[in-house]
Amino acid sequence: MDHLTILYRGPLASCDYDCPYCPFAKRRDTSEQLRADRAALERFTEWVAGCGRPVSVLFTPWGEGLVRSWYRRALTGLSHLPHVERVAIQTNLSHRVSWTADADLTRLALWATYHPGQVPYERFLGKCRDLASRGVRFSVGIVGQPEHLDAARRLRADLPAGTYLWVNAAEGRVYDDAEAASWTGIDPLFPVSRRPHASRGLACRTGETVVSVDGDGTVRRCHFVPSVLGNLYDGTFQDALAPRPCPLDTCDCHIGYVHLEPLGLYDTFAGGVLERIPALFGQA
Repeated sequence: MDHLTILYRGPLASCDYDCPYCPFAKRRDTSEQLRADRAALERFTEWVAGCGRPVSVLFTPWGEGLVRSWYRRALTGLSHLPHVERVAIQTNLSHRVSWTADADLTRLALWATYHPGQVPYERFLGKCRDLASRGVRFSVGIVGQPEHLDAARRLRADLPAGTYLWVNAAEGRVYDDAEAASWTGIDPLFPVSRRPHASRGLACRTGETVVSVDGDGTVRRCHFVPSVLGNLYDGTFQDALAPRPCPLDTCDCHIGYVHLEPLGLYDTFAGGVLERIPALFGQA
């Protein structure tokens, strides 16, 4: 069977940070909600373990997953499965990183984001250096807010050699050429993020070789298109997998537009599509 990439987002929505640009900042899940998220994640990992096809998984929780033991166990366990080519998660690195010692580092990767004002700089940098010393694949990113520019330049200078630092354009922000040039000096791929991509009618891998799955197993082509393809657990999504153009006017999130075929980003990020590591950084 063909390789399938899954973006999994369960019901977890709690985060330990209070970023002003995030609607889920400092949100708390109840004990019942956390139990539901854990059960959903364990069901998902059981499905992956027995799916009988090559897969890669990116966890994209609304909240922070790695402070929860079940996410650390899921990443570790999936990394040891021979049919799992890559397992990655988006994280703020607020939790210790020693758990990665139990994972298969040929398959594990982290997509880490630095949020100035939420964590001391040296603490975050220390986590990055710890990951590098352990041989963990990871990228680091920052949101391109004007007040973050100095911190981003400092981080670019201090990160371990070979670590990619990406910059996400702030949602709704229009960058003039001078601003864009400043950010491009930090992340040479910032022009890809600078403006939303016109996407309607373009060929996209989502819905064919890439799908989004929620905690109930509902399968959609991506996080941004609400139409349902079927369910993971009853197998009804299988027959719906097919090439289909994007139905949206624009796509402005990396986890969406990276799969737009005309952009050619599978070549740019060859070997590191899920964890956002470009091939030019030589970590593939």
